[in-house]
Amino acid sequence: MGTAAAGAMSTQILHHTTSFTSEILSQSEIRLQIFSALRCRLLPSDQLTLKPLNLAVETLENAISTPNASTQSSSLRLAQKLLVSYPETTFSSFLLSLIYSLSNQPTSSSLSLLQVFNLDPSFARSELAPTLFQELFLLHFLPVLQRFDEQRLIILSSLSQNANHDADDYSMCDVSVVVPCSKSLSKMSGDQALGLKELERNYQGVLDENCRAFAKYFKEVIQNSHESRSINPPELVFKLTEKGEVLDYHEDDNIKTKELGLKNGRYNPIWAERESSVEFSSSSKSKSPPFYPQRVSVNILQKQDSKTLTTPPSLISDSETESLSRDNSANSCCFESDAEIEGNNRGEALLESGNSPSRRQKQPIFVDATRSPHYLMADNGNPPGSGKHTPPKDFVCPITSHLFDDPVTLETGQTYERRAIQEWLDRGNSTCPITRQSLHSTQLPKTNYVLKRLIASWLEKNPGPVPHQSENLGDVETDHHEPMVKSVIPATSPNSVISQASMDRTTNELRQAITNLCMSEILNESEKAVLQIERFWKDMNIEPGILAMLSNPPVINGFVEILFNSVDVQVLKATIFLLCELGSRDETVIHTLTRVDSDVERIVALFKEGLEEAVVLIYLLRPSITGLVEMDVVEPLLAVIRGRDEDSIKMCLKPKTASVFLLRQILLSNEENVASSIIDMIVSSKVIEDIVGSLEAEWAVERSAAVSILRRCIQQDGKCRNTVADKAQLAPVLENFMATSDEDRFEIVYFLYELVKLNRRTFNEQILTITRDEGAFSTMHALLVYLQTAPQDHCPIVAGLLLQLDLLVEPRKMSIYREEAIDTLISCLRNSEFPAAQIAAAETIVSLQGRFTTSGKPLARPFLLKRAGLEKNYRKLMRMEQLHSNPGDFDNISVSHFKSDENRLLISQFYWFSILHSLHADAWYQQEEEKAADAWERKMAFVLVSHEFGLVFEALAEGLKSKSAELWSACFVAATWLVYMLGVIPDTGIRGAARVCLLKHFISTFKSSKDIEDRTLSLLSFKSFIHDPEGLRDLTSYMKHILKGLRELRKSSQLAFEIMKLLSEEQDCSADLWNHKELVQLDSAENGEVLSIVSFKDKFFSGHTDGTIKVWAGIGSTLHLVQEIREHTKAITSLFIQQNGERLYSGSLDKTARVWSIGNEVIHCVQVHDMKDQVHNLVVANSISCFIPQGAGVKVHAWNGQSKVLNQNKYVKCLALDHGRLYCGCHDNSIQELDLASGTLSSIQSGSRKLLGKAHPIHALQVHNGLIYSASTPLDGVAVKIWSSTKYNMVGSLPTTSEVRCMTISSDLIYLGCKGGIVEVWDLKKQTRIEILQTGTNGKVLCMTLDPNEEVLVTGTSEGRIQVKKTTYLCFKFQTLIEVESFASTVKAYLLCRHGDGVKKL
Repeated sequence: MGTAAAGAMSTQILHHTTSFTSEILSQSEIRLQIFSALRCRLLPSDQLTLKPLNLAVETLENAISTPNASTQSSSLRLAQKLLVSYPETTFSSFLLSLIYSLSNQPTSSSLSLLQVFNLDPSFARSELAPTLFQELFLLHFLPVLQRFDEQRLIILSSLSQNANHDADDYSMCDVSVVVPCSKSLSKMSGDQALGLKELERNYQGVLDENCRAFAKYFKEVIQNSHESRSINPPELVFKLTEKGEVLDYHEDDNIKTKELGLKNGRYNPIWAERESSVEFSSSSKSKSPPFYPQRVSVNILQKQDSKTLTTPPSLISDSETESLSRDNSANSCCFESDAEIEGNNRGEALLESGNSPSRRQKQPIFVDATRSPHYLMADNGNPPGSGKHTPPKDFVCPITSHLFDDPVTLETGQTYERRAIQEWLDRGNSTCPITRQSLHSTQLPKTNYVLKRLIASWLEKNPGPVPHQSENLGDVETDHHEPMVKSVIPATSPNSVISQASMDRTTNELRQAITNLCMSEILNESEKAVLQIERFWKDMNIEPGILAMLSNPPVINGFVEILFNSVDVQVLKATIFLLCELGSRDETVIHTLTRVDSDVERIVALFKEGLEEAVVLIYLLRPSITGLVEMDVVEPLLAVIRGRDEDSIKMCLKPKTASVFLLRQILLSNEENVASSIIDMIVSSKVIEDIVGSLEAEWAVERSAAVSILRRCIQQDGKCRNTVADKAQLAPVLENFMATSDEDRFEIVYFLYELVKLNRRTFNEQILTITRDEGAFSTMHALLVYLQTAPQDHCPIVAGLLLQLDLLVEPRKMSIYREEAIDTLISCLRNSEFPAAQIAAAETIVSLQGRFTTSGKPLARPFLLKRAGLEKNYRKLMRMEQLHSNPGDFDNISVSHFKSDENRLLISQFYWFSILHSLHADAWYQQEEEKAADAWERKMAFVLVSHEFGLVFEALAEGLKSKSAELWSACFVAATWLVYMLGVIPDTGIRGAARVCLLKHFISTFKSSKDIEDRTLSLLSFKSFIHDPEGLRDLTSYMKHILKGLRELRKSSQLAFEIMKLLSEEQDCSADLWNHKELVQLDSAENGEVLSIVSFKDKFFSGHTDGTIKVWAGIGSTLHLVQEIREHTKAITSLFIQQNGERLYSGSLDKTARVWSIGNEVIHCVQVHDMKDQVHNLVVANSISCFIPQGAGVKVHAWNGQSKVLNQNKYVKCLALDHGRLYCGCHDNSIQELDLASGTLSSIQSGSRKLLGKAHPIHALQVHNGLIYSASTPLDGVAVKIWSSTKYNMVGSLPTTSEVRCMTISSDLIYLGCKGGIVEVWDLKKQTRIEILQTGTNGKVLCMTLDPNEEVLVTGTSEGRIQVKKTTYLCFKFQTLIEVESFASTVKAYLLCRHGDGVKKL
């Protein structure tokens, strides 16, 4: 063979072998059956080594099912290494071929598969790959087949003469009765019988030897396809029984394939058909066009002749062949032979007729239902021995009276059909049915291939049709072939054959009904025919021949005509029932129904019109899911699920079951928004309760479908979780776990994992207990096994559920389940190759905290914020949850009840009584739930942090380094929770591990995060470290940044104050170090006095006596003037910015107030208001402004132009506005409170007379944390007094002797701007003076402000100077101060100044 020929042949071999392995890999059922057959063929000595093979099978199955390429590759490499080291067997070679094929190594796969033909050729060609044997080997063995055919004819020559002589003895008058006559085969001479048996054995042996030789040859061709050396095929082996000679045969000899009966390049005399050859090419997916009349659309109908045509049989598809093979081998370890498989695939002849112009043409059916798929021995219409087409008796089984399909010859010499004799033996008989001799063994021998070839030869020589027994169709002659369908009904036994006669009569009636259905133009007759066929179907056992007759396309088209034309509900239900039964048994029915779109649309229309049985047929038709949604079948599906199946007729599938299947397919196949709307319909219509009922369904697949639907409903609408948990029976779901696919297993795990996210901790633990204890197997052990092979993305969910189940026991006890679950979570969290699994692992740890909302969302973050003092978000979330869980309480009360006043009063009283009662009950219930939640949280945190001495902290620290915001957020919450719990659970010495892994991440978040919640959570973690000396030492190294953040958070979180208190010691052993560093001093004397200063973000605005507004930016030493505006004509007495920061308001002595937009870099005036009076001390609240006019009182001006004067008896000096209350400081030293909403006036401090003719006005007012601070002259030694804003009594004072002109207050300090150019700094809480700041001038400090962060103080003086100072707060423990070198000099100077000798002792 040349190089080109060798390459072409190599390509052909690879093509066939690759097609075979691909088909095996795509069909799990066939694959598992082959594995079972291979296990059965292992020798007893090989059983000890079966474990590695089973492990390789399991690894291969996991690789096939996994969607992840890397996981598949690693699994295949593992299985390959295992098999390569294993001794070479048929089983191992076959597994290697599949593994190589899945690994995209076609050459290695082909070599391993050919090795199977070399090791066990009989099994390979008859059971494993008969199709591949025919495609690659059989063509080369034609001379062998011819030689054995000649030998067979020589042996049978004398038998044929005897058969003709005794022809009268071979016929039978009644095929339904067993005639126990002797067969000619049993009358053979001993030499003839032995000769045939020996010929058969020799034939099998020769095939095996040639198979081995050509397998080696094919392997050599593949291995040397690219080399130039010539490769010759091996010589054929002919081992003759009589002489034992070996005859060499070369392919150069001329064999006339036509004489051998070769069609399509193949020949096999064992399974030869009369007129057709069946092609078993697994690689060919095309089918020959159908020769029977098809239902087509109206626009493509063509006129046809009304003649009855004889058509050749259509080829049976590969999928049908495989299906038959699966059916034949379902209940045995080893497969049936290739002869049986090929013999079960026959062509079918269907007749074509013309179309009727009025309606769709009824099509006649030429099928004799009384005959089996084989020829009977004789027909009733033929006299004994007269018909040449009557088969010899030896070709007919004495039990079934049918031609042999799989003959087996017992040790008594009698031959029977395999299925019939097997049933005879299964009934407990141990004797031969004819001879009554006892059988030494009930194990049936191999197929009698010699007899089978004789039958095949007889069929070749007698191609004529057998006359029909029906008188109605007796004149019609047709080349009739019926499809061979493997019957699911047990074969006829000697005890059941007698009933055949009565069946014949019923079958004739059925045949007449079918004729009426297909031929009658009268609708009523067709409807009666349908009802008659339905009764027949329900009353009789359906044989394969009857099933084939009813499955013909003309019959199916007749049923469809009924669906289009009938209006009788009973007839329509019967038609749907029959189509469902036929479609569930024969795939060709489904092909016929789906060939025309209008047929499917009609079935869907009937379903939508209320014929709920049609849903079963819709499911069997497998229509486009998108098309079903577009045809609006979702609501009818939900209606069927909501209904009761008791009202439906008994079908192959319950309508509710089919509806559940379709609903699952719709949810899986459609876009997210479509699926979301469907789930909303399921929940709102309360169909979910009926779907929960499907969890107890008889079929495991229905339970799996229900689990999938419920899991998606729970994920989208968590409120239905309580409904599912209350009504679901989990035992059937748990039983499903071991008997389903990996995909459905994960659905079950995911469903249970989501189900225990209830907002009731006690109920969650009850469900977990049921999950752990119910079921026929150990749920925890099953989950552990599944965890070992689950895909990476599924592992966190499985591990989370397993860990919760394990935690039901004492958490301090060791458990393999717990160790594996936590190890899995940690490994997933650290594996950056699977980001989805990382996020799922982090979110699983967060959810293990055990608190959830009513919608199933974890409450870990809100609950931690509540513990940190930010209760606002938590309370808001709880209010929303209450609204969701307690919608309108009056929903169930009729509107008519409210028409009467008496009824309204009674309902109101009842409503409030029920509310009070439920509140009392809820308080006790919530208390118990909180106890259970706290106990669960402590147990879960303990087992997580105790695992491998805090290994979870390392994994969380790696997650905090991720750039994924989702992963970082989940890890941050999980880390905060576990670190916080270190202060709650017993100390096991792992706080140090947490500190080393996480503290720097918390400090970094606290310093840099702009989210106040993240900073607060970091602060919560500090609380766990601050009690640890080493943790405190680490915190002090970042003290500057921490204290800065603490001051910012003190306004919103009480925890910040507590942390500051913990970081600083008590008053007797601590020192407060405040440092005010001057950054810059600006001179604006050319604009006059600085009368007002306000701040906004990083900008300052100053108002001057010449009417100028200046904008300053760049806080720090780089402060510079951005903009200078002069639109007021006189002095600007006040500037005011509302809290939202959108507008700046300026009041001036020019009797106007202007509104400025300050959102951009440059400000501009947007409104000018004429105030009709000079404006002093302007304050703004929403739609009104308040200012001090030139005369007495306070003027309230609305922006629409209206105004009024309040407190007209007083001359007001200063104003302060807080929550709708206006505080007035007056010239007579009195303080009043004005309620702007009601106009009421309250006095806080009474006025005093002028002393020595000099007034003592209130120069400044500030309201802070419910206290009123007033500043005046120190006549009584107290310039600043502090008042309660609720009780109006004085609660404190600042004993300063300076005359205070302005004041501003921060979270910690009070700044007093005084006459003489100084600023006094006082401690807010201690009310002690800390420091005196100099402005560098002797003028008055007229105004002050702080930036939003309270780090920069800006003052304005009467001399036109603006000074900016940086405020820094340092609070250290003394022992820490010694260790911090960077602050040593500052501390020493400060303490020498303040404490003198105390420092020396220190």
